[in-house]
Amino acid sequence: MPNVRANGIDVYFERLGSGPPLLWLNGSGSTVAQVAPLLRPYTDRFEVVIHDQRGLGRTEVPPGPYSMADYAGDALALLDHLHLVRPRVLGISFGGMVAQELAVTAPDRIARLALLCTSPGGAGGSSYPLHELDELSPADRARAHAKLLDTRFDEAWLADHPNDRALVDLMGTRPEPTEGARLQLEARRDHDVWHRLDRITCPTLVASGRFDGIAAPENGEAIASRIPGARLRLFEGGHLFMVQDRSATPAVIDFLLKE
Repeated sequence: MPNVRANGIDVYFERLGSGPPLLWLNGSGSTVAQVAPLLRPYTDRFEVVIHDQRGLGRTEVPPGPYSMADYAGDALALLDHLHLVRPRVLGISFGGMVAQELAVTAPDRIARLALLCTSPGGAGGSSYPLHELDELSPADRARAHAKLLDTRFDEAWLADHPNDRALVDLMGTRPEPTEGARLQLEARRDHDVWHRLDRITCPTLVASGRFDGIAAPENGEAIASRIPGARLRLFEGGHLFMVQDRSATPAVIDFLLKE
C-alpha cells in the first residue's frame, strides 16, 4: 500500500477488508504490521483504514515535539485524501486518545466511535506514564509491565494461569523506545480532552478492562460521563481485554455496524 503526503508528512497506510469504512487508530508504539491479528475480525465486516502513526513503522519521523493535535491532524488528513467523509473510528489505548482529539476537533467527521482501554487526561484521569518504565531495571520493568497489562498478573497468578503467562510472554517487555516512540510518549503525557468531550456528537462506545493497569476502568467511566449518550462497557481482563474476553470484539463490532 502507498504512502501519502498528509498533514505535511509521508504517512504509510493500508486499506483492508470490505464493508463500511472504519478508521483504526493504534496504541502506543504499535505499527500496522504488529496489530494484524487484532484486525482480522474487523476486516470481515469493515473496510479498515489503518496507518503507522507519525514517527513509527513506515511513516516519516518528523522533528519533534509532537502534540496530540498533530496525531489527530494526520488522521484527518488521511481521511481527506481517501475521501472518507464520516467513517466509523476505533481507537485503542493511545489510539483512543487520538480518536478523542479527532472527535472533539472534527465531530461532524465521525459516524460512530469506539474508545477502548483509554483515558481522557486532565481531571478525568490519565493513563499510566509509560515513559517511567525506562527508568527501571530490566527485571523490574518486566514485572511492572505484566502488572500494567493486568493488575492480577503477579508471579503467583501467572504460575496458576498458563494462558495469561503466554499472553505476557507474547507481549514481551516494553522495548527501548525509538526516537519516534519517545516523541509519541511525550505527546501522550500532555493528552487532555476532559473539558472538550461534550463536543462529541456521534454514538460512542467506551470499553474498559476490569483489571487494566494502564487505563483504569474509572477513566473509561469518566469519558462516558462527559460524552452525551455514550455507552459504557466493562469487560473481563486488563489492557488487552479485547483478547482476554471473547465477548469484547463481537460487542464492539456490533456497535460499530449499527447505522
